[in-house]
Amino acid sequence: MGRPRQGSRDYASQPPPPGAQSNFPYRDGPWHLGPAHPQRHIANYNSQLPPCVGPFKMGFPAASRAKSPALRSCSPGRPGALFLPPAPSRDAVPPTGTGRRAAGGGRGRAGRGGRTPEGAEPGPAAEQPGNGGGARSPRVSRMASASTSKYNSHSLENESIKRTSRDGVNRDLTEAVPRLPGETLITDKEVIYICPFNGPIKGRVYITNYRLYLRSLETDSSLILDVPLGVISRIEKMGGATSRGENSYGLDITCKDMRNLRFALKQEGHSRRDMFEILTRYAFPLAHSLPLFAFLNEEKFNVDGWTVYNPVEEYRRQGLPNHHWRITFINKCYELCDTYPALLVVPYRASDDDLRRVATFRSRNRIPVLSWIHPENKTVIVRCSQPLVGMSGKRNKDDEKYLDVIRETNKQISKLTIYDARPSVNAVANKATGGGYESDDAYHNAELFFLDIHNIHVMRESLKKVKDIVYPNVEESHWLSSLESTHWLEHIKLVLTGAIQVADKVSSGKSSVLVHCSDGWDRTAQLTSLAMLMLDSFYRSIEGFEILVQKEWISFGHKFASRIGHGDKNHTDADRSPIFLQFIDCVWQMSKQFPTAFEFNEQFLIIILDHLYSCRFGTFLFNCESARERQKVTERTVSLWSLINSNKEKFKNPFYTKEINRVLYPVASMRHLELWVNYYIRWNPRIKQQQPNPVEQRYMELLALRDEYIKRLEELQLANSAKLSDPPTSPSSPSQMMPHVQTHF
Repeated sequence: MGRPRQGSRDYASQPPPPGAQSNFPYRDGPWHLGPAHPQRHIANYNSQLPPCVGPFKMGFPAASRAKSPALRSCSPGRPGALFLPPAPSRDAVPPTGTGRRAAGGGRGRAGRGGRTPEGAEPGPAAEQPGNGGGARSPRVSRMASASTSKYNSHSLENESIKRTSRDGVNRDLTEAVPRLPGETLITDKEVIYICPFNGPIKGRVYITNYRLYLRSLETDSSLILDVPLGVISRIEKMGGATSRGENSYGLDITCKDMRNLRFALKQEGHSRRDMFEILTRYAFPLAHSLPLFAFLNEEKFNVDGWTVYNPVEEYRRQGLPNHHWRITFINKCYELCDTYPALLVVPYRASDDDLRRVATFRSRNRIPVLSWIHPENKTVIVRCSQPLVGMSGKRNKDDEKYLDVIRETNKQISKLTIYDARPSVNAVANKATGGGYESDDAYHNAELFFLDIHNIHVMRESLKKVKDIVYPNVEESHWLSSLESTHWLEHIKLVLTGAIQVADKVSSGKSSVLVHCSDGWDRTAQLTSLAMLMLDSFYRSIEGFEILVQKEWISFGHKFASRIGHGDKNHTDADRSPIFLQFIDCVWQMSKQFPTAFEFNEQFLIIILDHLYSCRFGTFLFNCESARERQKVTERTVSLWSLINSNKEKFKNPFYTKEINRVLYPVASMRHLELWVNYYIRWNPRIKQQQPNPVEQRYMELLALRDEYIKRLEELQLANSAKLSDPPTSPSSPSQMMPHVQTHF
C-alpha cells in the first residue's frame, strides 16, 4: 500500500482531539479521526498487528507507520533476538510489599479443602450456580437465562484490544458475553484490570462456570479478556483492608499459559471476598466436589472426535498382527497394568503367562510392548518402564528372555538397542528406590545408551524461568543471555536428539529399539512419538497426529491430570510438569525446519495446548485409560478432535506436500532452534511477532471467498426452491422452471 493520493487529507498531520489519549501499543503513531478517514489503509495496518491485538477500526497510513518504531520490522542480528518499543507511560503497578494470602496454598496434594474423585457428579451447588457468591442482581439473572450466544473458538488466544468506532460508541459493550452450551453465568463485578502493557483499565468482569470474561468500560480502549478457568493455576489476595496506594487491594491470578492477571477492587466492605470465593470454587472444582466443565459442556459438532483413534485399525495400518507380533487382550480389564491400554501388541512367541512374569520386574507393571513397526525392514520401536534391579542388582530370567524374543522377531539384527532417556547418574540413583537399568551382565544381546534428558522437576523449573523473561516484560538488551539461562532450548535439543537417534536406528534397519525412562509415561512418550513422527508420514497429517497423541500419550498413560493439575488447587504439587508442552514445542521446531512436511499449521498446535488446560473437552482429562473408562469420558464429554475436525480448513498448512516414506531428520543444534514466540510471548503486544506468510494469507482469503460463494449459492437454491413450491399465479417463466441455480466461480 502506498501513500495517500494527492489531494486527500493528510491525517498524519492532524492533532488528537482535546483530552484524547493515544491508543497503546503504538503511542507515537498519528491520529485518524472524522468521517473522511481513508478506509483503504485499515486492512494493511491490521495485518501488521500481533495476534494478541485485535483489529483497529481506524488505521495508520503507510508513511506514518514507517516512522513508528513499534511498526518497523525487527532487525534480529542473531537468532532469537526480539524487538520492542519503549514501555508506555501508563504502566501503573501496585506497590510491592503488600501481603498475600493464597487460595490453595496449603500443604499436601489436595490442600486444606481435600480432594474428590475427578469427574464427580454435579451436586446441588452446580445446579444453583449462584450459591456461594451471594445474591445475584436481576440483571445478572437475566443474563444467566439468556440464550447461548455463538462461541468463538479463538477466545483462548484473545487478549484483544479493540478500538471504538468513529462515532465514539463502543460497539463491544452491547454484545452478550459469549457462552457455550452448558455454560452459566455465576456473577459479574466492576473491577480495575491492572494491564501490564496498558496500565489500569476500568472494566466489568463476568465469571461463568467455564471462563473469566472481562470487558473494558473505558471509551478510549475496549480491551477484552477471555480466560478459561481451567487455565488458572493460583489465586492470591493482593493487599489488605489497610493497604495504602492506588490499586493495591485486589486479586492476583497466575495462569498456566504464560501470563498473570491482576484485578484491583474497592477496599470497602470486603468487596473482593465473593469474587475470590467464586473464582476459587469454579477454577478448582475438584476441591469443592464439583465436576470439571467438560462434563457440563453440551456442544454439538458434526464430527465425533472419539472415533478418530481405533487401536485395532491403527495396528492394522502398520501391518499387524503378523507372524512375529500378536494382539493380546490380557489387559482388557486393566489387571496386568492399570496405566496401560486394554489392547497391547507383543511378540507372537510370548505367552500371556510370560507377560505376567515379566510385569513383576518392570516398574508399575509396564512391560515392553510395541509402538511402531517399520513397513520394510520390520525393525520395531518398543516402550516400557525401568527394570526393578535395586541396590542388590536383582535379575529376572523371564525379563531377559522376553527382550531376547523381541530381538529375534527380526532375524537380521544381532543386538537390541536400549535407549534409557535419563542421565546415567539418575539411573544409578534410581537403584536406591528399587529401580535401575539393564546391565551388560544380565542382557548379553542388548546395547544400552543414556540420553541425558532431565526429569520432570528440572523441566518445571526451566519453564518457570522462561515465563520470568517473557512476561510481562522482555528485556531486549539481555535477551539472549536470559534465554540461555532458562536452559529451555537445551532441553528441547536433548529430546529431539534422542528421538533422532531412535528414528535413525530403526530406519537404517540396524536394530530394533526399546525406549524407557523411569515409569515410561513422560520422556518415553516424548521419544517414541517424535521418532514415529519422523519415520511415518501418516502421523504428519491432521488425523494422523491426532491418532499419535491418542495412542502414545493418552492411551499409554501420560499423567495429564497430575502434570497439568486439572481442577486441582494445589499449585505446588511436585507432579506438575510441562512434558506435553515440550513435545508440542519439538513438533513446532520440526515444522519450522520442514515447512511442507506437515498438513497442520501453527494454529493447530496452539489450540491443542490451549485446550490442554481449558477443561472444555474430555480429551486430556485423567491419568490413564482405565480412569477414563470408569468416568465414561467418551460418553459424557466432547472430544477436542470434534472441534478441530469440524473445521479442518482453519488448521491446514497450505504448503503441505504429501510424501510417502520420507524420513525427517531435524537439525537438533542450538543454532537451528528458536523460542516459539507466537506461543510463549503471544500476550505481549510490544513484541513484533512473526507475521503469516503472504502466500498462506492469500490461501486463507481464497478459502473465505470460496465459502462465501458456496453460501450465496445455497441461498439462491433455497430461494429458487421456495418459488417452485409456491402455486403459480401467472404463466410459468423460464426462471421458475429451473430445477436449480448454477453459479460459476
